[in-house]
Amino acid sequence: MKVSSLIPARKELESLAVYNPGKPIEEVKRELGLDSIIKLASNENPFGASKKVKQALDKEFQHISLYPESTAPILSKKLSEKWRIHADSILIGNGSDEIIRMLTKCYIRPGDEAVMAEVTFPRYETCVLMEGGKPVLVPLVDGVHHLEAMYDAINEKTRMVFVCNPNNPTGTIVDKKRLQRFIESIPAHVLVIIDEAYYEYMEDDVKLNTHELIEKHPNLIVTRTFSKIYGLASLRIGYGMMNSEIIQTLIKVKDPFNSNRFAQAAALAALEDEPFIEQCRTKNIEGLRYMEAESEKLNLHYFPSSANFIMIHLHQSGQRIYEELLKRGVIVRSGTLLGFPNSIRVTVGTEKENKQFITALKEVIDRGNFREN
Repeated sequence: MKVSSLIPARKELESLAVYNPGKPIEEVKRELGLDSIIKLASNENPFGASKKVKQALDKEFQHISLYPESTAPILSKKLSEKWRIHADSILIGNGSDEIIRMLTKCYIRPGDEAVMAEVTFPRYETCVLMEGGKPVLVPLVDGVHHLEAMYDAINEKTRMVFVCNPNNPTGTIVDKKRLQRFIESIPAHVLVIIDEAYYEYMEDDVKLNTHELIEKHPNLIVTRTFSKIYGLASLRIGYGMMNSEIIQTLIKVKDPFNSNRFAQAAALAALEDEPFIEQCRTKNIEGLRYMEAESEKLNLHYFPSSANFIMIHLHQSGQRIYEELLKRGVIVRSGTLLGFPNSIRVTVGTEKENKQFITALKEVIDRGNFREN
């Protein structure tokens, strides 16, 4: 007899699907017998991490048998100096998605509502459902959050609102003046969570420095990560910036050692190498412009992106294009599971990888006669 028939799981989990990440390189090599694979599916930094990170990890290895400091105070202090906020307003997480999980665990009760875009980072919806809450989904407009409609969706049952900026999977951003007005308009009893995993990729003239608004708006939470431009995805470390009283609540459900010693040391080192980050940002913009130009040559539309990926709209199934690209050793994300079934999401890679992707895409389109009439 199956264990599940003896011990039924919580009913809130019945409708949940397992998170579906981009295919790993190793898996594709095994399945298709290919030797050369490029992965442009998970929005990882193709340039890796700063050399200072490796040096820090080598040094930290001597402490491998010791537990880390539970709240990562040194890293919190470093971040507080960088963003000019109080250190007690920063909470380190096992990736920024853990911060989101802690927020729903602490503040969503059965029957509570949380407002979010209909197509956005799926963990918001999953985390709300796990607590018995109700996700209220508001359609995007041209791939962008419809903030006015999101505001109108707030009612007496609303406990939190999520804005992913830049939005995953579209890469689009909300105008910074509109975003600030939105934050200022949210009732004080509703948490407004601005997820900025791709914050460092945004150009300065279009980004709102949300961290500067935390002191004035106690219901504002800003999440960021070291997984993207800092190149530390495998170490799982991110952080949230918020009112210290909220942090004291979240700490009650935080795993004791949620960020390990290596992750903390790597994050500290990564913050010391701003030239590397600026180089990654510049190369990413160059890669985006290349993919945009090549997409236009193929008569393919796309969402304007401020992240390190681009969503390209096709004229047939994105799943079909994804599968054909996979056969050619190029891993992207099919839009089928991302809310745009006739699209693919492509991470910006190195110059060589970007060209390899475009070459493969042209071949797939030409052979499949997918071009628009």
